[in-house]
Amino acid sequence: MNNESILVVEDEEKILRLLELELEYEGYQVGKAMDGIQALDLYRTGKWDLILLDVMLPGLSGIELLRRIRAKDTNTPVILLTAKGSVEDKVSGLDLGANDYITKPFQIEELLARIRAVLRMRSVQPVKGDSHEDEWLTAGELKLNEKTREVFRGDDEIDFTPKEYDLLLYLLKNKRQVLNRDQILEAVWGYDYFGDTNVVDVYIRYVRKKIDHGYETPLIHTVRGVGYVLKEAK
Repeated sequence: MNNESILVVEDEEKILRLLELELEYEGYQVGKAMDGIQALDLYRTGKWDLILLDVMLPGLSGIELLRRIRAKDTNTPVILLTAKGSVEDKVSGLDLGANDYITKPFQIEELLARIRAVLRMRSVQPVKGDSHEDEWLTAGELKLNEKTREVFRGDDEIDFTPKEYDLLLYLLKNKRQVLNRDQILEAVWGYDYFGDTNVVDVYIRYVRKKIDHGYETPLIHTVRGVGYVLKEAK
């Protein structure tokens, strides 16, 4: 049995009831909201291990609710429920701070697998304020603190969305190793992404823009026909 609590925000009553029944059967504690305003109130007054958030909501949109959550809370995982199918739409939602997304209509088994993956990744990530000694990963003048989630290139501090941070962390932990797209998908997204490797290219572009743009020496390199590698200049 699970002890995790999940807030489900969905304005379609049948889907909301289905999710509630399936999640409770899996042992999760479930909170429910059918509009963005009610969801924001429940978020502020409760303690949630994960939020399932529909993008299209009355009162306050899912995207606006996500913005408000991420303004003060970068730790609570959020999975978006969206009817939009293009990679660009999905990536834009993730770029606002969501940890993952699933497109309607979805199989409940796939959603449960994604929930487990996100919760598993959350359980192994360090929390801000940890009293242990700081730990840094470095590549040239780039450094990342696993305890505080701070990232610097030289003296410049760089802000990342949760998924951008996860990608950079994986590249740093495997620096100088050429990684193919499937390896990156499995490690960073935590499940089989059904061959949709384009999302890797999009996120590499985001991270590369933040850590390489404006600096003399690039750190992320494309290995044509294979994938990507993060390495310092020789």
